[in-house]
Amino acid sequence: MLYISGSIFACTLILVFTRPKGLGIGYSAMAGGAVSVLLGVTSLEDIVRVMYIVWNPTLTFIAIVIITMVFDESGFFTYVASRLEKIAGGSPIKLFVLIILFGAFVSAFFANDGAALVLTPIIYWVLSSTDIPRKSYLPYIMAVGFIADTASLPFVISNLTNILATSFFDIHFLQYAETMIIPDAVAVLTSLAVLMAIYGKSLPATFTTVKSISQEDTIKDRRIFRMALPVLVILAVIYSIGGIYSIPVAIFAFPGSIVILSIAWQGKKIDTIRILRESPWQIVLFSIGMYMIVYGMAEQGLAAMAADVLIRISAIPGPLNLVFSGYFMSALAAVMNNLPSIMLGNLAIKSSGLGIKYVYVNVIANDIGPKFTTIGSLATLIWIYTVKKKTGITISWKYYMGTGFLMALPVLTATLLALWAESII
Repeated sequence: MLYISGSIFACTLILVFTRPKGLGIGYSAMAGGAVSVLLGVTSLEDIVRVMYIVWNPTLTFIAIVIITMVFDESGFFTYVASRLEKIAGGSPIKLFVLIILFGAFVSAFFANDGAALVLTPIIYWVLSSTDIPRKSYLPYIMAVGFIADTASLPFVISNLTNILATSFFDIHFLQYAETMIIPDAVAVLTSLAVLMAIYGKSLPATFTTVKSISQEDTIKDRRIFRMALPVLVILAVIYSIGGIYSIPVAIFAFPGSIVILSIAWQGKKIDTIRILRESPWQIVLFSIGMYMIVYGMAEQGLAAMAADVLIRISAIPGPLNLVFSGYFMSALAAVMNNLPSIMLGNLAIKSSGLGIKYVYVNVIANDIGPKFTTIGSLATLIWIYTVKKKTGITISWKYYMGTGFLMALPVLTATLLALWAESII
């Protein structure tokens, strides 16, 4: 039966990545899930368990994306990016560093998908207002796409995989943040160092602004614009308090997104209908469908196999047990996509009886590991498409995977070592 479930999974991924006749990725995954049920790989009881597991992550993810899109439409991100260009003072290297740090901030508070997809066209627009040669745009674009994932560790809401892992193991907001703040800081600093090492010499010596950017060019809805930072603070406090009482993040995030969307609708300056229409509903269907398939595969023995590998690795002394476990989980994410792999990792860790630190290893691996390949995360595939559509810059799979490996491996290793060091202090 494992061979059958594996075949269903492989065929579903092929449909997802090839998208025949423009078929939505969510429909492909749901079709695969339906076949898994019809062939007896996944039971109706499994579906109930999957829905129980994914309701909080799914609603939280949608809420964060809606909030991000509303603030993006208000001009918040564009305004900040334009200010960074002025702060850089004609230094391309300084602008490069500022963009990376801004990307890390957006990824932490608005999730990795929002950071990559929202910031990419904005950064391109800012670069277009300078005399930086178009051939030098690629380092900035790649930096945004890379930091969006590697800096998505600090909070539960920073990445859908974080939400899935913490929901599965009932890890509350503050408990998670307390553990992951230091590894995230290491990930951001290592990412900055690696990106500078790879792209630093290709940046021009200086730049000048050829098109002045005013507030009128950037801010579309001042009321929503002014709400951005206060809303972030309020939500962070509410998430923290809710975590103490084991209240799921979605209980606060989803109603909060509806309130913000309603305020934007009343202002009539933001197209809220378009925001709802362009929200990632296909990713919601994709996650549900893939979890139906993966849960069935896990029940047929795949989770036990992964657990056995983790148990063997855990016997290695020193930091290597966490590092090699992270490599193993990253390989799964890079090959099978991080949404199904985070679920498999959760089930394997639960089956193996390994400690909670392996949950954090699983999160790190599924946040950073997908950068090894273009299929490692849906965000990467959508980002590559967005880059080509919005900027005209084509990033080949060969270039991305070669550069991605060079960038991701040292960041992944340093972050896992930071987690290990934190666990023994």
